[in-house]
Amino acid sequence: MRELTVELGDRSYPIYIGQGILNQITEYFDRAKLSRKSPLLIVTDEEVAPLHLERVLTLLREGGYAVTACVVPAGETSKSLAQLEGIVSAALQAGLDRSSAIVALGGGVVGDLAGFAAASFMRGVRFVQIPTTILAHDSSVGGKVAVNHPMAKNIIGAFHQPEFVLFDIELLLTLPPRQVKAGLSEVIKHGLIWDAAFTQWCDDNAAKLLALDPEALSYALYIGCQVKAIVVSQDERENDLRAILNLGHTIGHALEAVAGYGELLHGEAIAIGMVGAAKLAQQFGYAEEIHEVTKGLFVKFGLPVQIPAHLDTDSIMSAMMHDKKFKEGTMVYIIPTEIGKVEIRKDVTEDQVRQIVELLKEES
Repeated sequence: MRELTVELGDRSYPIYIGQGILNQITEYFDRAKLSRKSPLLIVTDEEVAPLHLERVLTLLREGGYAVTACVVPAGETSKSLAQLEGIVSAALQAGLDRSSAIVALGGGVVGDLAGFAAASFMRGVRFVQIPTTILAHDSSVGGKVAVNHPMAKNIIGAFHQPEFVLFDIELLLTLPPRQVKAGLSEVIKHGLIWDAAFTQWCDDNAAKLLALDPEALSYALYIGCQVKAIVVSQDERENDLRAILNLGHTIGHALEAVAGYGELLHGEAIAIGMVGAAKLAQQFGYAEEIHEVTKGLFVKFGLPVQIPAHLDTDSIMSAMMHDKKFKEGTMVYIIPTEIGKVEIRKDVTEDQVRQIVELLKEES
């Protein structure tokens, strides 16, 4: 078992990564001093529930915890105010109080939704992340929780750090291949923004990662979470450094919104966005090799590198105008300066991004 710490003073918390560690779930709950006197609420979705919910409920109940569950529909459309209201209703019916905790058992959607419920219920209750997807190694760390609006992704949200993150590799073995590829997109991102050697390692170990080799996957998730933990520890609320974690997300979030939160998985959309950022880097005079390496990696992992032709450019640009990173006529954009290093640019114009969107439709 590997352990990391997100260093945030008295709100610091551990990340546990290992195979079969879910069996010790009550030990981790005890270590976090979660109350056995107050009810817990597990939030999960309709795909994860049949696979893992009963086991988690049984383990916690055998450990003396009073726990109930709320199951939401699977998919990005569940990150909505309507589903949030359903979770709050379930929390009230279960008798949660200010000493209770909400537990997210699922991927990034469940983590964001359950986390925002925890941040807002009674003005904030405790929160635990148990990710069941590779993608969630990124979203489960750092305390960003949110729901979507039809016009913009993650526009209704808060910062609410979990008590801990419990990442059992065994829970990932049931993932379908498309979800595996999409999750690995965020793993690759951490290399592209921070660690050229890890980027090369991902390239060299693509076959093992796609096959969910436990040793390779555990190492990749450890490095990805480590990068995220370092960045969040230095800049919790994205005043500066943390923005680098958004590589590929400006275009990616817009693509998700325009495609209707379903056609493209998050990891697929940001893969396209990262290729776009690499193309934009060329406009600022950085090496063409950045684009070649970035695109080559995503092709190797079976991820899309082209914007679907039917997605309207004007609609994509309009979605970006609602992005939190759009300010005073320009966009805050993360640009790779070399593999493993990026810069935060605040002078990227709408015309430059429109040109990149058009070029991404022609990418092959």
